[in-house]
Amino acid sequence: MKRLIGALLLATSLAAGGPALAQTELVATLNANPNHLWPAKATIGEEYNLAVLMYNGLVRITPDLEFEPDLAESWEANEDATVWTFHLRKGVKFHHGKELKAEDVIRSFELIADPDTASRASSHTDLIESMKAVDDYTVEFTLKQPYAGWAELMIERQLKIVPSDRTPEQLANEPVGTGPFMFESYQPGDKIVLKKFPDYYEEGLPKVDTLELRIMPEDAAKIAALKSGDVDLIGNLPLEAIEELEGVDGITVDAKATATWDGIVFNNETKPFNDVRVRRAMLMAIDKPALVDFAVFGNGAPTHSPIPPTHKFFNKDIGFDVDIEGAKALLAEAGYPKGFDITIHAPVGRPTRERAAVALQQMLKPIGVNAKVERVPYNRYGATVSGQAPFYMDGYFARPTLDTSTFSWFHSTGSWNTRMWHYKSDEMDAILDEARKTTDEARLRELYMKFQELLVTEVPGIIMYSMNFATAYSDKLKGYETHPYLWMDLRNASIEE
Repeated sequence: MKRLIGALLLATSLAAGGPALAQTELVATLNANPNHLWPAKATIGEEYNLAVLMYNGLVRITPDLEFEPDLAESWEANEDATVWTFHLRKGVKFHHGKELKAEDVIRSFELIADPDTASRASSHTDLIESMKAVDDYTVEFTLKQPYAGWAELMIERQLKIVPSDRTPEQLANEPVGTGPFMFESYQPGDKIVLKKFPDYYEEGLPKVDTLELRIMPEDAAKIAALKSGDVDLIGNLPLEAIEELEGVDGITVDAKATATWDGIVFNNETKPFNDVRVRRAMLMAIDKPALVDFAVFGNGAPTHSPIPPTHKFFNKDIGFDVDIEGAKALLAEAGYPKGFDITIHAPVGRPTRERAAVALQQMLKPIGVNAKVERVPYNRYGATVSGQAPFYMDGYFARPTLDTSTFSWFHSTGSWNTRMWHYKSDEMDAILDEARKTTDEARLRELYMKFQELLVTEVPGIIMYSMNFATAYSDKLKGYETHPYLWMDLRNASIEE
């Protein structure tokens, strides 16, 4: 149908005696309905993808993990990294016509910091002491403490710039950014349609006129659609489908290692997980290497924390040994000599977590923990399970720095921690507070080594593994590359017939 539309537009143009202006359309898939269209409130991959397509940040990151200018064409910091100055591009337009100014950057960060917004990025804005518009195209951030990674932090998924002349209500319902694509329509359960932004600041981009994002939670359906040519790109290929599609003519499979992880969430304030002995026993019963094989088909690696095994600060001295008898002894000591019954909530539409839940169910049986797996549709998971259930599966995307990968999840004030495991540790807070200020690499390594040791003794939750990320696309799709940050950068994408 999309090819037919292009042909009809061409025929109509020729019949009218005008130039041939065939419209191009790219069809990609999303796994679930986005719940938020305003990046500040985004929490799931589908929302992050929309943010990249419709908005920009001050800085961006390439598929090779290099940082480069986006809305800010340059930046600098003072000697102790407490004052950061960003110089904005001139002439950048929002979708509704307003020119980007320093006031928009400041307002965007104020809204993220506002408790009413409830943004997961509020842990980042907490670092800001003050903001100042030096002039229309210069923004100065004064931080509460030295922070060498402030510019890299600007790639964070929620830290997108929105126009200052829009209310929070408008931002939530009427997406307006500076990105390559403009919002046109959203039909929950069906599709989101975006259009090329003709005034996008990067000349000649994007290269397609229409982007249709089909909401397809069923893996078999989207794989069949790609094979038939009805879909051009599967934006998040199920890892179990890699081998199947690698041998199909006309389809490219592209996978990259990432720091994205899946984990087990315990509510540390709810029985039985308010007892560290129970949490430690659960960790001792889990075979993480086996989880990698079963849940992600070997496309990943076991880890202790969001720091992946590929990172130079990964603590190789901590093993992944299973100790069933030791786990049973800890449970008995905690008052559960016969174990207990519990429900594991797993999200439908996130197959790695569904498989991990089934494997976890079997791994916990030998220590007397009888776990019932309850599968919940992903479009209801955030509202009914995440942050509410005492025991569930979840996962999170790679972040730009070690601080952004750890602080929000494990500091007592961290925005993700206060929603998920409600973990409080003075020792952990001290480690993460010092790491935020430290620029000496040797000291940073010591701190993050200790951080990982603390995670396997206090066990706020269990990080199971880091995983690879794969996309699959038609060979007619040109100018596209899988991004390790799990979003679809389609500025340079085009369709060749």
